[in-house]
Amino acid sequence: EDGKQLLCEALYLYGVMLLVIDQKIEGEVRERMLVSYYRYSAARSSADSNMDDICKLLRSTGYSSQPGAKRPPNYPESYFQRVPINEAFISMVIGRLRSDDIYNQVSAYPLPEHRSTALATQAAMLYVILYFEPSILHTHQAKMREIVDKYFPDNWVISIYMGITVNLADAWEPYKAAKTALNNTLDLSNVREQSSRYATVSERVHAQVQQFLKEGYLREEMVLDNIPRLLNCLRDCNVAIRWLMLHTADSACDPNNKRLRQIKDQILTDSRYNPKILFQLLLDTAQFEFILKEMFKQMLSEKQAKWEYYKKEGSERMMELADVFSGVKPLTRVEKNENLQAWFREISKQIMSLNHDDSTAAGRKTVQLIQALEEVQEFHQLESNLQVCQFLADTRKFLHQMIRTINIKEEVLITMQIVGDLSFAWQLIDRFTSIMQESIRVNPSMVTKLRATFLKLASALDLPLLRINQANSPDLLSVSQYYSGELVSYVRKVLQIIPESMFTSLLKIIKLQTHDIIEVPTRLDKDKLRDYAQLGPRYEVAKLTHAISIFTEGILMMKTTLVGIIKVDPKQLLEDGIRKELVKRVAFALHKGLIFNPRAKSSELMPKLKELGATMDGFHRSFEYIQDYVNIYGLKIWQEEVSRIINYNVEQECNNFLRTKIQDWQSMYQSTHIPIPKFTPVDESVTFIGRLCREILRITDPKMTCHIDQLNTWYDMKTHQEVTSSRLFSEIQTTLGTFGLNGLDRLLCFMIVKELQNFLSMFQKIILKDRTIQDTLKTLMNAVSPLKSIVANSNKIYFSAIAKTQKIWTSYLEAIMKVGQMQILRQQIANELNYSCRFDSKHL
Repeated sequence: EDGKQLLCEALYLYGVMLLVIDQKIEGEVRERMLVSYYRYSAARSSADSNMDDICKLLRSTGYSSQPGAKRPPNYPESYFQRVPINEAFISMVIGRLRSDDIYNQVSAYPLPEHRSTALATQAAMLYVILYFEPSILHTHQAKMREIVDKYFPDNWVISIYMGITVNLADAWEPYKAAKTALNNTLDLSNVREQSSRYATVSERVHAQVQQFLKEGYLREEMVLDNIPRLLNCLRDCNVAIRWLMLHTADSACDPNNKRLRQIKDQILTDSRYNPKILFQLLLDTAQFEFILKEMFKQMLSEKQAKWEYYKKEGSERMMELADVFSGVKPLTRVEKNENLQAWFREISKQIMSLNHDDSTAAGRKTVQLIQALEEVQEFHQLESNLQVCQFLADTRKFLHQMIRTINIKEEVLITMQIVGDLSFAWQLIDRFTSIMQESIRVNPSMVTKLRATFLKLASALDLPLLRINQANSPDLLSVSQYYSGELVSYVRKVLQIIPESMFTSLLKIIKLQTHDIIEVPTRLDKDKLRDYAQLGPRYEVAKLTHAISIFTEGILMMKTTLVGIIKVDPKQLLEDGIRKELVKRVAFALHKGLIFNPRAKSSELMPKLKELGATMDGFHRSFEYIQDYVNIYGLKIWQEEVSRIINYNVEQECNNFLRTKIQDWQSMYQSTHIPIPKFTPVDESVTFIGRLCREILRITDPKMTCHIDQLNTWYDMKTHQEVTSSRLFSEIQTTLGTFGLNGLDRLLCFMIVKELQNFLSMFQKIILKDRTIQDTLKTLMNAVSPLKSIVANSNKIYFSAIAKTQKIWTSYLEAIMKVGQMQILRQQIANELNYSCRFDSKHL
């Protein structure tokens, strides 16, 4: 059996890999990668390598995954035939897949209407492998009719691997035999029949599942007595979900194909398709499945102990009844009966001899013992003695429990695992993201049901990992890590609605706290208490805070969950979500708040900084306010994330001055889970820190302003009005904190280096290459030496030197003034940092 499966899988996975490569990496890109590898691999691409074969296999096919792109002729069969494969092997694999159920899936789906779902994995394999022998698709009418009748009588959209969907109506269009065979399936009357059937089934089973999920309904006895009924319901649910999700998927229908569009419209109409209802069915089915699995796991772990307990209790009661009929217990008022005494002793021995391992024989024998106990009660008129009746009833109850216990088999869990497969929805599930998020926003406790859905989706990981695990391959960890990481990213994406909703409420709190609520002074007159009470706004803040804590409670209800091989801690998930939302909003506030109009008559710098400072303070205060309600370290998160945003933006701005840029993936400040957004530049600066720095340089331009060192103030040279002062740096400290000032200082350092490099370049180009200027400067040096003495006839010497070197002074003066200006700004930043450090350190 394993050999059959492995041979079929080898060919199938080879085909899937070729299709995925073509789908994910465009042909031209592949060719460039191969050329690049060939150029840089040196010895590895020598004569004995398989480079030529790889180039032959992976060169461009002309296929494009862009929407509306036409399919190349003879694709993908010509692509599959680039490397020839033994025809006899292909023929045997196709023959085996046509005739056998190689995975024995039909036993998990006993109903005939579920056969196509049972054979869905095999159908996907056959679809891919048929491209290795396209003559069957083109001309073998009988074979294609047999394949369609067995695998595709009621479905035509299939998942070939981890959610990659294919519509056979489109895929088999160029192949005559395949297209003809599929016509019966695609007949509108059949489409209508299947759509209506699944609409009816989904409505019926949804009502059943909702009944099962009612509090207290799924008890142990009920589950054990109704295993076939519960499994049938699970099968119906999963088959209906699979059919509806695949056949209503947008990815399976080319909007430019009139026939496909017509079929899809027919399905949507006849199945009364509603994505919210389908999602609710998926949610309830996942929850139902999860509860059943947990119950069965618990019962399996306790099976042996319970069996022994029930056996012991039943046997002891029979021994006690034997003692009752021995006549040695005078209080029982039961006449001595040696026959009954011996019979009950024998029954006790029979109960003790029941063997847990041989379930069939034990079950049959237990039923016989129950019948014997019922008969003895009738034939020997034992009903008159209530005590004896009670003992017999208890023993029968324990024997019934033993029958239930022996029916707890691992096969039920295996069937549930097979039936509950959701690998086909690995990509399709994204259609329901907005519905999931809206459901959570309305009812945060919905997260508990979503947990079951995520775990159901995680079971899809078994498909790619099974053989890797069996082969003890070292790739197991990396493949598990990839799929688990993808799923955890999706979980984060869905649950991000909770931090988003929290921040929506938080913005309202910020508005109330910054604009409406007056801060209460430390000392307050009694008669002014009512003025400061502001009951309305405070009630609104309390209501919003309560909403935030409800969202927190919702995500924490998810409990720690193992998704694949990654443990998802809801508390960490919440914190990461809050960080992500905080980063998004603070980064946007900084970007929008520091955009300046260079044509403005008076500088917008101070007003913009004050406005941004108020926004940042509002964020900070409100974050501090809600930290206890969401159980996080608000101040720690605030400082870490704001410093990360500012440092990242400084790094990006400084990239302008570096030959080797620091890319996002190299940056120590950028993160995959909590990304810092990048905004389109609005001027020559890349980020807000660059705009701030250039605005400061613009308003303190030494050509227009004069810096008075004693006052730490810049004045306009024409109007003599104050332009700015050291208060500017205090405002930056208030708005952007120490990180902002430090980042500004770092950026100024880069700018100074750039100016000095320009100056040196000018020095080398003009002075070192001009003999006349060098001679003039040497003559000047000799004339003014020694430097401590007074120069005789200084006017003549200096004017003569300046006249001969006239062309260097403009650029020299510009460079010196710029460097000086930036050094003064750095000095002011250092003063502010020094002052605030001394002042604030006392509070730590």
